[in-house]
Order: sequence, then structure tokens, then C-alpha cells
Amino acid sequence: MLLNLYSESLKDSQIFIVDDEPVNLKLIERILKTEGYTALTTITEPHRVVEEFLNVRPQLIMLDINMPGLNGFEVIQQLQNIDNVELPPIVFLTAQNDHSYRTKAFECGVLDFICKPFNRLELLSRVKNLLALESAHHELSARNNSLEAAVEKRTEDLRKTQVQVVQKLGRAAEFRDNETGAHLLRMSNISALIAKHFNFNDEEVQNILYASPMHDVGKIAIPDHILLKPGKFEPEEWEIMKTHTTLGYDILNSDESALLRLASEIALYHHEKWNGTGYPYQLAEEYIPISCRIVAVADVFDALTSKRPYKKAWSVQDAHEFINEQSNQHFDPKIIKIFNKVFPQIIEIRDRYLDEDTEIGYSNMNKITVPEKLAAVAN
Repeated sequence: MLLNLYSESLKDSQIFIVDDEPVNLKLIERILKTEGYTALTTITEPHRVVEEFLNVRPQLIMLDINMPGLNGFEVIQQLQNIDNVELPPIVFLTAQNDHSYRTKAFECGVLDFICKPFNRLELLSRVKNLLALESAHHELSARNNSLEAAVEKRTEDLRKTQVQVVQKLGRAAEFRDNETGAHLLRMSNISALIAKHFNFNDEEVQNILYASPMHDVGKIAIPDHILLKPGKFEPEEWEIMKTHTTLGYDILNSDESALLRLASEIALYHHEKWNGTGYPYQLAEEYIPISCRIVAVADVFDALTSKRPYKKAWSVQDAHEFINEQSNQHFDPKIIKIFNKVFPQIIEIRDRYLDEDTEIGYSNMNKITVPEKLAAVAN
């Protein structure tokens, strides 16, 4: 019963019949109409096939091989040259039973043959099967598209959840260190700004935007009497404090998430210095990952210009001069060059995220859309 209903639903399919012999067209048309097929387009001039195809978009093309002007192979070639079009099943109408013809036809994309003189039952069976194949193909494509959309949505939902979790981790570290959520927003947006001008692609810019706030997550594991000490560290305390880099790496490192891999990299190396005097591994120059060289500049600049219980805020001018003095020492000179180029936008970021704005998370990081973020860092 279901098969019969399925077969009946195919009767409305658009079918092209292309043959230079009117008698053949009338015969095929009569056979199909008798069986209930009504959406038939008959064409005797093969050069009209492409035009008619673009107007009608049939579900099946029945095509004669030997025709004057254009033969069946040439018609197929013209159809295949149409941009962004998926062709329906094509069946050749032919009186020839030569294997070389059949091989060439299959290589050109023909799915079946109907031999002349036509046998009514054979013709109807082949038409029904090819239409069923085309219908199943479109149904499968629609299901695949729906599944892909569902997977994309689920992936985005998972990414949002992941970003929310890791941003909260970063915020937890800042709470323990008397920092503010606005510092994370400023530092991460400045990092993304510099990355964009360093020719990172859009996905890389977005990843550094979301990963950079986790740079100090390892501070969660640093004892309060060291982390919150207002004065100078004793040597042994300083050694413990420096372990927040390796602890952060251990907390964030993941083989399954590009975002977490980047975040763990930043946590581990953001205190390395261009001249090799940083920590934890005294890496120098290009041995320091580019993401960490970028975050180092953004983090230090915002820290200098931010007021904290234990220090006054530097002026923007003094902080800018200090950052430039540290070019080729603490910082990569190429990044300092970009820092200076985009400095007006950096000031705009500081003004956008004031210290009262302490809420941080995926929703706050997306107050503006990613394209708008990227537009904000354009020249």
C-alpha cells in the first residue's frame, strides 16, 4: 500500500522528453499520460534543452542520443556546464545496443537506457524507478541538511557552554587576585584587536578573544597568603607564585578542544619575555607562541592603567611609553608596532568596558556580534 502511495506521489514529477522525431515523442507522451503522468515537456530541438531546463527544473530527463545539431552527449555536456545545478537522472533513448555507447554514456552520467522500439511496461518501470531514485535522493539530502543544521546548533550550544565555563574559571581567578571582570573584557578585546591586525583569520581572532581571559586561571591554586600579599614576595614565595602558569596549563590542557588548547598555551607562556628573561621556561623571541606574545602586551598595558587596592593607575601616556620602552626586551617589536597602530581603538576598548562592568561570560563577551567585533578592529 505504501509503495503504491509512493508511486502515485511521483506522477506529478516534471519529465523532459527530448527527441528529434515527433512520432517518438507522441508515443512516449501517450504511454506516460495513460499511466497518470501529466507534467511532461516534449522537446524536438536539442539546443532548447538548457533554456527549458532552467525554466522548469525537471525530475527526469529522457534524452535521445542521435539528433541533428546536438547529440545526446553534447546536450549532457551543456547541462553539466550550468553553474550550481544538480542534474536529475538522465535516461538515454536509443536503438543502439553497442557496448561502447553504453560505457561512454555511463561515464557521462547517464543512469539508464530505454531501447527503441519502446516496450510500454519496460518504459514505465524504468521511469518509475528513476523518479523514485530522484525522490529518495532529495529526501535524503533534506534529512542530511536538517541533521547538519541540528549538529551545527548543538555544536554552537556546546561551544557556548564551554566558553561560559572557561570564562567563569578566568573570572574566579580574577576575583581571588582583586581584579575585575572589566579587566578581562578589556584585555581580551585588546588581544583580539592586535590579533586581527596580525592577520589572524576570523576564527583565530574569536578564539583568542575567548581564550585570553583564562591566562591567570592557575592563580586559583596559589595560597591566599602569597596571592594577596601587598608587599614584595620573598624568593620562595615568588617561586610559588610563578607556578600559576604551569598550574593553569594543567587545568586547561585538552586534546579535544581547540579553544582549551589555546587557553592552556596562553596560561603557560604569557609571562615569557622576548629577551628570554621571563618564566616559566625562559623562552625567547619566536619560541614564544604568537598568541602569548599578543596577550602579554594587552595584559600588561591594562594592568598598568588600572587602579588596584595595592597600586594607583598609571596614566595612559605613561603606560604607552613604558610598553614602547619594553619593545625588544619584554615584548615582540612587531606586536608593539601593531599596538601603536591601533592605539586609538585600544583607548576605545578601555572606555567601553569600565571597571563597574564586572559581569563576564559568554553573553557579555557577545554584546556585539563577532563580525561587529572584527569590523571594530578594521583600519
